[in-house]
Amino acid sequence: MISIRQQSYGLNVALFNEFTLDDFKLLEQSVLEVLKAQDKPDLLLDLSLMKDFTIDMAWEQVRFTRQHIGEFGLLAIVVNDWWIELGTRLSNLLSLQHAKYFKTAEEAQKWLLSSPEKQMEDL
Repeated sequence: MISIRQQSYGLNVALFNEFTLDDFKLLEQSVLEVLKAQDKPDLLLDLSLMKDFTIDMAWEQVRFTRQHIGEFGLLAIVVNDWWIELGTRLSNLLSLQHAKYFKTAEEAQKWLLSSPEKQMEDL
């Protein structure tokens, strides 16, 4: 299950239970819409309640992010499961995306709303 909310900096995305290809298609559609409206939107991905993901979703995510290299701003990821974090780190290597990891969505959102100097200092 997926929840997507547009914010001033881009998108807040929360994933629950299993992240499927259908969920990713919804995310992809939302990202494409925000890319049309905003230059280099930031993304907050809250994976703290995600339990698993499907392989077809993971493949689609790598394909999509590689097609859009350089079009995103900051990526803040909330994760508390070591295996999920490892998976996202590997995915980010394949898609050439730099991310900052957080334990809570509040910390991640605070970072996204902080000054650009603070954000770069923390990367």
